Amino acid sequence: MTSESGRRTGSGAGSGSEAVGWAAVEAAAPEFAALVRERFGLHRHHVLATLRKDGAPRLTGLEADFRFGELWLGMMTGSRKVQDLRRDPRFALHVNPGGGTDLAGGDVRVSGRAVEMGDPGLKARYAAAVQPPEPFELFRALLTEVVRTSVEAPFMKLEVWRPGRQLRTMRRTSQDPEVLAGPVVGEGVRPIDG
Repeated sequence: MTSESGRRTGSGAGSGSEAVGWAAVEAAAPEFAALVRERFGLHRHHVLATLRKDGAPRLTGLEADFRFGELWLGMMTGSRKVQDLRRDPRFALHVNPGGGTDLAGGDVRVSGRAVEMGDPGLKARYAAAVQPPEPFELFRALLTEVVRTSVEAPFMKLEVWRPGRQLRTMRRTSQDPEVLAGPVVGEGVRPIDG
Protein backbone atom coordinates (compact mmCIF):
# COMPACT_ATOMS: atom_id res chain seq x y z
CA MET A 1 0.00 0.00 0.00
CA THR A 2 1.10 3.60 -0.47
CA SER A 3 0.59 6.23 2.19
CA GLU A 4 -0.53 9.77 1.37
CA SER A 5 3.12 10.83 1.53
CA GLY A 6 3.76 8.50 -1.38
CA ARG A 7 5.96 6.04 0.48
CA ARG A 8 5.33 2.40 -0.20
CA THR A 9 4.33 0.25 2.72
CA GLY A 10 3.40 -3.36 3.26
CA SER A 11 4.00 -6.30 0.98
CA GLY A 12 5.02 -5.73 -2.59
CA ALA A 13 6.93 -2.55 -1.75
CA GLY A 14 9.40 -3.35 -4.51
CA SER A 15 12.49 -1.32 -5.31
CA GLY A 16 11.14 1.98 -4.02
CA SER A 17 12.05 3.84 -7.23
CA GLU A 18 11.36 7.55 -7.13
CA ALA A 19 7.82 8.56 -7.97
CA VAL A 20 6.61 12.14 -8.38
CA GLY A 21 3.39 14.07 -8.85
CA TRP A 22 2.31 15.59 -12.15
CA ALA A 23 3.64 19.06 -11.26
CA ALA A 24 7.18 17.63 -11.23
CA VAL A 25 6.74 16.38 -14.80
CA GLU A 26 5.50 19.82 -15.88
CA ALA A 27 8.44 21.53 -14.16
CA ALA A 28 11.07 19.19 -15.63
CA ALA A 29 9.74 18.88 -19.19
CA PRO A 30 6.99 21.47 -19.78
CA GLU A 31 6.57 21.05 -23.56
CA PHE A 32 6.49 17.26 -23.27
CA ALA A 33 4.05 17.43 -20.33
CA ALA A 34 1.76 19.72 -22.35
CA LEU A 35 1.68 17.21 -25.24
CA VAL A 36 0.88 14.35 -22.85
CA ARG A 37 -1.85 16.29 -21.08
CA GLU A 38 -3.35 17.44 -24.39
CA ARG A 39 -3.44 13.83 -25.61
CA PHE A 40 -5.28 12.71 -22.46
CA GLY A 41 -7.75 15.56 -23.02
CA LEU A 42 -8.89 14.26 -26.42
CA HIS A 43 -11.07 11.58 -24.82
CA ARG A 44 -12.76 11.17 -21.47
CA HIS A 45 -12.15 7.47 -20.80
CA HIS A 46 -8.76 5.72 -20.69
CA VAL A 47 -7.45 2.26 -19.81
CA LEU A 48 -6.07 1.53 -16.34
CA ALA A 49 -3.94 -1.53 -15.60
CA THR A 50 -3.76 -2.78 -12.02
CA LEU A 51 -2.58 -6.05 -10.49
CA ARG A 52 -5.01 -8.69 -9.28
CA LYS A 53 -4.44 -10.59 -6.06
CA ASP A 54 -2.75 -13.41 -8.01
CA GLY A 55 -0.46 -10.93 -9.83
CA ALA A 56 -2.28 -11.09 -13.16
CA PRO A 57 -3.04 -7.77 -14.86
CA ARG A 58 -6.52 -6.26 -14.75
CA LEU A 59 -7.57 -3.70 -17.39
CA THR A 60 -10.48 -1.36 -16.68
CA GLY A 61 -11.83 1.92 -17.96
CA LEU A 62 -11.09 5.08 -16.01
CA GLU A 63 -11.58 8.82 -16.21
CA ALA A 64 -8.23 10.47 -15.51
CA ASP A 65 -8.26 14.09 -14.41
CA PHE A 66 -5.51 16.72 -14.30
CA ARG A 67 -6.35 19.18 -11.55
CA PHE A 68 -4.57 21.12 -8.78
CA GLY A 69 -1.18 20.23 -10.29
CA GLU A 70 -1.83 16.50 -10.03
CA LEU A 71 -3.09 13.57 -12.08
CA TRP A 72 -6.10 12.07 -10.27
CA LEU A 73 -7.65 8.64 -10.62
CA GLY A 74 -11.25 8.62 -9.40
CA MET A 75 -13.09 5.32 -8.92
CA MET A 76 -16.36 3.91 -7.73
CA THR A 77 -16.25 2.78 -4.11
CA GLY A 78 -15.86 -1.00 -3.85
CA SER A 79 -14.62 -1.48 -7.42
CA ARG A 80 -12.03 -4.15 -8.17
CA LYS A 81 -9.51 -1.54 -9.25
CA VAL A 82 -9.80 0.15 -5.83
CA GLN A 83 -9.18 -3.21 -4.15
CA ASP A 84 -6.23 -3.87 -6.45
CA LEU A 85 -4.61 -0.48 -5.74
CA ARG A 86 -5.10 -0.80 -1.99
CA ARG A 87 -3.29 -4.14 -2.11
CA ASP A 88 -0.58 -3.10 -4.60
CA PRO A 89 -0.42 0.56 -5.69
CA ARG A 90 1.42 -0.04 -8.97
CA PHE A 91 -0.52 0.95 -12.07
CA ALA A 92 -0.19 1.86 -15.73
CA LEU A 93 -2.58 4.18 -17.51
CA HIS A 94 -2.89 4.15 -21.30
CA VAL A 95 -4.53 7.00 -23.14
CA ASN A 96 -7.61 6.19 -25.19
CA PRO A 97 -6.33 5.72 -28.76
CA GLY A 98 -9.58 7.00 -30.26
CA GLY A 99 -10.91 6.09 -33.66
CA GLY A 100 -8.86 5.59 -36.79
CA THR A 101 -5.23 4.66 -37.12
CA ASP A 102 -3.39 7.98 -37.27
CA LEU A 103 -2.87 8.38 -33.49
CA ALA A 104 -3.02 12.16 -33.74
CA GLY A 105 -1.08 13.54 -30.83
CA GLY A 106 0.78 10.28 -30.32
CA ASP A 107 0.23 7.28 -28.12
CA VAL A 108 0.70 8.04 -24.41
CA ARG A 109 1.04 5.98 -21.27
CA VAL A 110 2.06 6.72 -17.71
CA SER A 111 2.96 4.38 -14.89
CA GLY A 112 3.71 4.64 -11.22
CA ARG A 113 1.99 4.21 -7.88
CA ALA A 114 -1.46 5.33 -6.81
CA VAL A 115 -1.80 7.06 -3.44
CA GLU A 116 -5.26 6.92 -1.90
CA MET A 117 -6.48 10.28 -0.64
CA GLY A 118 -8.15 9.98 2.72
CA ASP A 119 -8.24 13.73 3.41
CA PRO A 120 -11.97 14.65 3.47
CA GLY A 121 -11.21 18.30 2.65
CA LEU A 122 -9.29 17.38 -0.48
CA LYS A 123 -11.95 14.90 -1.60
CA ALA A 124 -14.62 17.58 -1.04
CA ARG A 125 -12.60 20.11 -3.07
CA TYR A 126 -12.19 17.57 -5.86
CA ALA A 127 -15.88 16.60 -5.74
CA ALA A 128 -16.94 20.27 -5.94
CA ALA A 129 -14.81 20.77 -9.05
CA VAL A 130 -15.52 17.48 -10.85
CA GLN A 131 -18.92 16.39 -9.50
CA PRO A 132 -18.24 12.64 -9.76
CA PRO A 133 -20.89 10.07 -8.87
CA GLU A 134 -20.87 9.59 -5.09
CA PRO A 135 -19.51 7.77 -3.21
CA PHE A 136 -16.11 7.59 -4.85
CA GLU A 137 -12.48 6.87 -4.03
CA LEU A 138 -9.71 9.21 -5.08
CA PHE A 139 -6.10 8.33 -5.84
CA ARG A 140 -3.21 10.65 -6.65
CA ALA A 141 -0.88 9.34 -9.36
CA LEU A 142 2.78 9.33 -8.41
CA LEU A 143 4.63 8.76 -11.64
CA THR A 144 7.73 6.69 -12.32
CA GLU A 145 7.51 6.93 -16.12
CA VAL A 146 5.75 8.95 -18.82
CA VAL A 147 6.01 7.71 -22.42
CA ARG A 148 4.84 9.22 -25.69
CA THR A 149 5.15 7.37 -29.00
CA SER A 150 4.51 9.20 -32.25
CA VAL A 151 5.33 9.00 -35.93
CA GLU A 152 7.93 11.33 -37.36
CA ALA A 153 8.26 9.82 -40.86
CA PRO A 154 10.15 7.69 -41.59
CA PHE A 155 10.74 7.14 -37.88
CA MET A 156 8.79 5.98 -34.87
CA LYS A 157 9.62 8.54 -32.19
CA LEU A 158 9.70 7.43 -28.58
CA GLU A 159 9.94 9.99 -25.78
CA VAL A 160 10.51 8.72 -22.24
CA TRP A 161 10.58 10.78 -19.04
CA ARG A 162 11.53 9.40 -15.63
CA PRO A 163 12.02 11.29 -12.35
CA GLY A 164 15.53 12.66 -11.92
CA ARG A 165 16.44 12.12 -15.57
CA GLN A 166 16.35 14.23 -18.71
CA LEU A 167 13.66 13.58 -21.29
CA ARG A 168 15.02 10.89 -23.59
CA THR A 169 14.05 10.83 -27.29
CA MET A 170 14.70 7.86 -29.58
CA ARG A 171 13.91 7.47 -33.26
CA ARG A 172 13.83 4.10 -34.97
CA THR A 173 12.46 2.22 -37.94
CA SER A 174 11.67 -1.44 -38.50
CA GLN A 175 14.87 -1.54 -40.56
CA ASP A 176 17.16 -0.75 -37.60
CA PRO A 177 19.79 -3.50 -37.20
CA GLU A 178 18.75 -4.39 -33.62
CA VAL A 179 15.14 -4.76 -34.75
CA LEU A 180 16.05 -6.93 -37.74
CA ALA A 181 18.41 -9.11 -35.66
CA GLY A 182 15.71 -9.84 -33.10
CA PRO A 183 16.34 -10.99 -29.55
CA VAL A 184 19.67 -12.63 -28.80
CA VAL A 185 19.29 -16.24 -27.63
CA GLY A 186 21.24 -16.85 -24.46
CA GLU A 187 20.49 -13.48 -22.88
CA GLY A 188 17.32 -14.56 -21.11
CA VAL A 189 15.37 -14.95 -24.36
CA ARG A 190 14.10 -18.29 -25.59
CA PRO A 191 14.15 -19.04 -29.30
CA ILE A 192 10.80 -19.10 -31.10
CA ASP A 193 9.81 -22.59 -32.19
CA GLY A 194 9.31 -22.64 -35.89
